Amino acid sequence: MKRFDRLEFQEPQVTQPEIQQTTRAADRDEHHWMAQALEERRNGQHETALRLYSRALEMDKSLVGGWVGQVQMLIALGEDPEADLWSRKALELFKNNADLLAARAQALCRTGDLRAAQASCDAAIGQPGMGSYPWTSRGELMLARKENLDDSCFDKAIQLDRDWLVPLEIASIYLHYDRPTKALRRVRQAVEGAPDRGYCWYMQGTCELALGMGGPAKQSFTRCLQLEPKNSEARQQLIAASSGGGAVRGFFRRMFGRA
Repeated sequence: MKRFDRLEFQEPQVTQPEIQQTTRAADRDEHHWMAQALEERRNGQHETALRLYSRALEMDKSLVGGWVGQVQMLIALGEDPEADLWSRKALELFKNNADLLAARAQALCRTGDLRAAQASCDAAIGQPGMGSYPWTSRGELMLARKENLDDSCFDKAIQLDRDWLVPLEIASIYLHYDRPTKALRRVRQAVEGAPDRGYCWYMQGTCELALGMGGPAKQSFTRCLQLEPKNSEARQQLIAASSGGGAVRGFFRRMFGRA
């Protein structure tokens, strides 16, 4: 069986003691797993978040947010064909859902099918009552098409949702397209909104290191480690920043499957 067969029914391999011990098993309903998935997403733990979204869907397949989150985490992990597959499966259940259409558009951008991505993104933007994610997806499409409209699309996404996670995930998109200067601008918005979150500082250090800003990168990774002492990736990046090796190859391999 392939890794993602029956993904929404997989048992999550959650290893963090703080997740395992938060409540008794009898109290862990689908809303608990959705909340835990979002928390791990905010920590940059996309594999864990994926499994937690899947666990929530195992309990309640009607959770549209679980389907959307599952696809978004597959994209974050570089599993783009699987993200497209599961977005299509979800759209069979929730036809014309704006966020699922946006998720499919983003997955299609990553696989290089920009024509289909355009159609899916247009459909998402046209849905009533849509939130910020279709504009995030539109911004990525503009980047993939090398059109100079990405900033305005991302600005609209942030206007619709003031959660600091929105600019942080926009920064990840910019890094995927090798645009660290624009990524740093968005990361700084996230750091301003959540200065107590280690992942924000980690992402800021990653952008700074990519731009050859060794000193600021060291400060960002140091702050990340103050907040998350067990963050081994931040420690490795701090060593890279201290040694003057301005490469962030490990980060790009982990986040985007790129060398």
